[in-house]
Amino acid sequence: MPELVLELNGRTWTLDASRSYTLGRDPQGDLAIEDARVSWRHATISWNGRSWAIEDHGSTNGTFVAGQRIQQLEIGPGTVVHLGNPTDGPRLNLSAAHAGQPVHAHQGGGPVQPPAQQPVQPPAQQPGGQAEWAAPAAPPQQGGWQQPAQPPAQQPGAQVPPHVPHQSGGPVEQLAQKTNGAAGASSAYSDRSPTTFHQLALGHVMRIGRALENELVVSDLQVSRHHAEFHATPDGRMEIRDLGSHNGTYVNGQPIPKGGSALLGPQDIVGVGHSTFRIVGGQLEEFVDTGSVSFSARHLTVTVDGGKQILKDVSFGVPEKSLIGVIGPSGSGKSTLLKALTGYRPADQGDVLYDNRSLYKQFAELRQRIGLVPQDDILHKELTVQKALRYAAKLRFPGDTATAEREARIDEVLRELKLDIHKEKKVTSLSGGQRKRVSVALELLTKPSLIFLDEPTSGLDPGMDRDVMQLLRGLADDGRTVLVVTHSVAELALCDKLLVMAPGGSVAYFGPPDEALNFFGYSSWADVFSAFENYRDYDWAGRWKGSQHYQLYAADIDAVAAQPVHVPQQAMSRPPKPQGWGSQLWTLIRRYTSVIVSDKGFLALMVILPAVIGSVSVVIPADFGLAPPTPPSRFNGDAGIIMLILTVGMCFSGAANSVRELIKERVIYERERATGLSRSAYLMSKVIVLGVITAFQGVILCAIGFAIRDLPAEGLLMPPAVELCLVVIALGLTSMMVGLVISALVKTAEKTMPLLVMFAIVQVVFTGILFKVFGSPGLEQFAWLMPSRWAIAGAGTTLDLGHLMAPWDPKNPTDLDPLWEHSAGQWGFNIAVLLVMTTILGIAVARLLRRHEPEVMRE
Repeated sequence: MPELVLELNGRTWTLDASRSYTLGRDPQGDLAIEDARVSWRHATISWNGRSWAIEDHGSTNGTFVAGQRIQQLEIGPGTVVHLGNPTDGPRLNLSAAHAGQPVHAHQGGGPVQPPAQQPVQPPAQQPGGQAEWAAPAAPPQQGGWQQPAQPPAQQPGAQVPPHVPHQSGGPVEQLAQKTNGAAGASSAYSDRSPTTFHQLALGHVMRIGRALENELVVSDLQVSRHHAEFHATPDGRMEIRDLGSHNGTYVNGQPIPKGGSALLGPQDIVGVGHSTFRIVGGQLEEFVDTGSVSFSARHLTVTVDGGKQILKDVSFGVPEKSLIGVIGPSGSGKSTLLKALTGYRPADQGDVLYDNRSLYKQFAELRQRIGLVPQDDILHKELTVQKALRYAAKLRFPGDTATAEREARIDEVLRELKLDIHKEKKVTSLSGGQRKRVSVALELLTKPSLIFLDEPTSGLDPGMDRDVMQLLRGLADDGRTVLVVTHSVAELALCDKLLVMAPGGSVAYFGPPDEALNFFGYSSWADVFSAFENYRDYDWAGRWKGSQHYQLYAADIDAVAAQPVHVPQQAMSRPPKPQGWGSQLWTLIRRYTSVIVSDKGFLALMVILPAVIGSVSVVIPADFGLAPPTPPSRFNGDAGIIMLILTVGMCFSGAANSVRELIKERVIYERERATGLSRSAYLMSKVIVLGVITAFQGVILCAIGFAIRDLPAEGLLMPPAVELCLVVIALGLTSMMVGLVISALVKTAEKTMPLLVMFAIVQVVFTGILFKVFGSPGLEQFAWLMPSRWAIAGAGTTLDLGHLMAPWDPKNPTDLDPLWEHSAGQWGFNIAVLLVMTTILGIAVARLLRRHEPEVMRE
């Protein structure tokens, strides 16, 4: 079994055939390689019984020998291996060992520690289940817990949990080898080596895009076919010009105007899709975000009204390509933390760093690299899996993406998540775990490097809980960083790191999950959560910061400086949208129509509701024909009641169509808005589709309600039936907008029905049919706010209700409602008021929708 010498960047290792060696960026691996193109666990070199061999472990950028990507290959002295790139990736030179050469690594001729790490046994356990370094000073039942050597400051009167272990004593190195540790954290946030280099000659133009004819081809569906150009100006400076890209070109995280340009300095970073570029000494350095990114939170604090802090000084760093679990009792700020980490609700203090770049300041660019799966499904359950993903891809990918490209990406994601056999099924027919997979699939379409999930196993049985967590473990192993907020503690062992939040929004623990219970000194998480509840005033964060675990897993986060970039006070332009406004509107209309058509029950109700209301009005035996003005007994007083039933019925029907439409899609809207959805396009899609439905209902209601009525022979501008129908439809549209306001205003769908009933009842009172409204100061002006008042007025002008109904004052029959004046001008004015109301309500809905968007996205 001959020894083999491996040389890399001036360092040499003599490999012993009795064991295998792992290569990658993992600092705890045998050969740690600091290069962004190298995967965390990239490859293994071992003796197979007859020769040395190298095996690639599914690395992202590959392992190459003689320019060819290999999966497994026998190697020997003279073999040259490149990692991550066949030409300029880290180069491994292999040679034969000389006699007497020591079997450990050298650097510059001086011996260093062998790269192989010896396993460290966990601390010895005491009979009570406590670690040797964490033994309480007195039995738990006596409450005699011993304070740490440097106890954290306690609040006055705060109780001390009796079961929390003592954290003093024992070398820090005892735990350093069990995880990536401080060395891993520091390396994770260092500057990365470029993926590739490009030379830029004076006067040369380098075009970037997805199309093959570009000088720099970027195979990323987030990039337009012809995205941008680099220009070398005559004065030696560099300029970036956007070519009308769909997802935008960014300089230091800020979008440059569509079709605009910007001069670049030596520290400026240009973002195009998942790639970033920097000009260094006349050379263009490209960094491709393949998932090997660092992510950290530094001193996040969130304060709400009244000065109460619901998130307190939260700092931690997330290792690359890892699975992080976040747990904690109710009220510990988990949801607030998730919003702060994703930029939905930035922290009032502190910062979030994505590869040393501020997420808050550069959210417009970095949002494309972050996926978020909320607790509720972010898809329409009435659609099939494939159709739901098609509409999502249409909205998220650039407008010049071909259908074949989108379909190929959808099929790729479906196969990865083992959903291809379910793609023709409706989402609502899938199990809870499968629906969660579809939500994850939707986020994976754009290949995010970071994926956040909020309670993905909520409501699932233990088997599905395990399936979902194993899915997330697989996503992390495939080259993504996954952070999951969960209440379930059954599968925490699958996580690489565990973040435990204490009541009040502070960190109680961050580190390996298998050390967490020992850290707290309990045998189960139920006991830990009980301690949180029983000792809410205890300084859990102070204890954590005074522990050895803090020194290992979090203390070095503050030493990491964010990458210095110049960010203007205001963005140069609004963040671009992947699709144009018209394209988004058309896609949203098609999707919404598909959702409605697939709901047979809703379709039936749309027809039945106006038909029933119209039929009820037929029961009243009256006609609308003009009666002689005298004697009073011959006045047709029932005409007003008939119109009252029809208008109030239309109010209820129009509002009922829309009152649930925004609240039931709120989570979907929040997520799509963060990915570039136009607020106005979304609202207009609702107005157009629901408007057509409401108009159709108005026609049904009028057709039944007026079918047996003797209407006036002539109208004011058109046939009376048409004028009355237009009034009813206008009222329906205004009521529909009222329903949208209610839907945007409430927090839960259960609150919509009481508000809907209240709206309909109020309309009955202020129509002017039941009692005299005009001429009463205050009451008359308040009635002007009621859509039904103007609808009855519109019908009253056509039917001349002022003379058809008995006068309110028999002694003064000329005292008529001014809004019922039998004239074409008054009819047009009444209709115009309804349309103005509709417009104002639409603006109100748009303003209310802003509350459900990421704060940094609000315009």
